Amino acid sequence: MVAMRVATFAQSNKMISDAMRVQAVMAEKQVQESSGIISSDIGGYGSDAQHVVNLQVSVTRAQSYIDAATLADSKVQVMYSAVGSITDIITQLRSQLSAASTGSSTEATSVISSAQQLLEEMGAIMNTQYDGQYVFAGGKTDTAPVDLTGFSSGAGSLATADSSYYGGDDEIASVRVGAGETVSYGVTADNSAFEEVMRVLKFVANSTSLSSADISSALDLAGTALDDTAAVQAKLSSAASSIETASARQSDYKSYAETLSSDLTSVDVAAVTAELSTYEAQLTASYSALGKILSLNLSSYLK
Repeated sequence: MVAMRVATFAQSNKMISDAMRVQAVMAEKQVQESSGIISSDIGGYGSDAQHVVNLQVSVTRAQSYIDAATLADSKVQVMYSAVGSITDIITQLRSQLSAASTGSSTEATSVISSAQQLLEEMGAIMNTQYDGQYVFAGGKTDTAPVDLTGFSSGAGSLATADSSYYGGDDEIASVRVGAGETVSYGVTADNSAFEEVMRVLKFVANSTSLSSADISSALDLAGTALDDTAAVQAKLSSAASSIETASARQSDYKSYAETLSSDLTSVDVAAVTAELSTYEAQLTASYSALGKILSLNLSSYLK
């Protein structure tokens, strides 16, 4: 017997095509249901494809700014803490110089000995590293910026600036935190505030004795150094604030762009699940009808 009559061929052929189309749509919907997105291929977004690409690029760029800002902010925090330690050093020296100003030889000897130790501490602080880089070295981050070998020996002078201890360069670190937005935050170990601290420490540390005039002059320079060091710390605080504000702004923008991108690429899983149920019922009905048509033949008709 003939399984399909010529009269039903066109109808059955159309039903098969329709069933295959429904199956293809169902397969696409099943992928959307499991992934939660419209398409894994950018071409599947049609006229929205360019918008999706632009938003994805924006998200990536914003994240790069956030990452750079986070690293820079961490460096600034390390530098801020180091400068705080320098403030402690110069404060301690001033206190000891004030004690020595009473004319006590014991206090004078004590401040000289203390200055020698504080000078070593100062050198170690300015050779502070973060993430394997020397933060006070300018652009020469792979080289310790301070070498006390020659600096700490010989007579010092309170009147003449001396940054011979410094081996870095004059590059000031900065970070790009947005399109056309850069924040400078670097401080080098030869900064005038640090040089003043080093100068007064060297003078006191290398003195065999301290006269009242020496102590008075050292106290004056130490006071200036303390004020200038506080100004450096304030500048670092301001840089940190600018970096964190820019990073927060980029985070907000990233979230906004991600939301827009999600609106364009995501599917309503509940709605897709409902559609799948409808398509499944439609496909079942199509196959049932097709089965009946294909089973028809003359003998069946005569029955």
